[in-house]
Amino acid sequence: MSVLEVQVFAAEAPLKPSDNGMVSLRQLDGTAVEQPLKRLRSLQVVRAKPWRTFRNRHGQKHHSGYYWCATTGGHVLYESRLELARLILADFDPQVVAIAAQPFQMRAQVGGRARRHIPDYLVVGVDRSVTVVNVKPASQLAQPEIAEALAWPAELIEEHGWAHEIWSGEDPVYLENVRFLASQRRAEFVAEEVLDEVLGEAVDGATIRELMLRLQASFEPSLLKPAVLRLLWQQRLTTDLRRQLDGDSIVEVCA
Repeated sequence: MSVLEVQVFAAEAPLKPSDNGMVSLRQLDGTAVEQPLKRLRSLQVVRAKPWRTFRNRHGQKHHSGYYWCATTGGHVLYESRLELARLILADFDPQVVAIAAQPFQMRAQVGGRARRHIPDYLVVGVDRSVTVVNVKPASQLAQPEIAEALAWPAELIEEHGWAHEIWSGEDPVYLENVRFLASQRRAEFVAEEVLDEVLGEAVDGATIRELMLRLQASFEPSLLKPAVLRLLWQQRLTTDLRRQLDGDSIVEVCA
């Protein structure tokens, strides 16, 4: 965990208590601990293991796997392609400092019934904000049983002082562009000195093609393209990602 993350978690403000709701966390040794939701802090969650993992089996409908996350420096699981999309966007967000998948199990009495719920992600921001994310296809949200299953966890989470998000997708062009940039999320793929040279030649209003032409005498194209993509992933360069990313995309140098 970085110094910044430690400072963020250490400074987390006291949260509004809730008398209803328990959470279970999976410790690193595999044991489970249960406590009232009102006592839960984000640092406990990001230090825990996912509450559940997945098993691949022949004929399964969902595509599960592990995504190497630049934000956490390790693998984060996902249970569907839609969850993977939300995970990549969180990894791309420079305001996010921690991401936990299947972070905990919630338990509460709702309408006289014992209910359980496992959120998909917990996301911590550099501003100490905490967002619990549930990923559901938009086509399912109109179903009464799905809406009810998401409503009571959202109420308890918001009472606890955290935000709750139901995520169903993003602009397809934007999402595909971010997916493409994620191919260069690993620092070891491009040398830092190459990134510095490319950034030094970047001029606001130039296209990616023009930028590469300015540097073609110094670097092979096989080095230049990954460097430009890496800078866009790091958001040291920016462009309109809601338009198809190509050689004519105009870049700007981030302050």
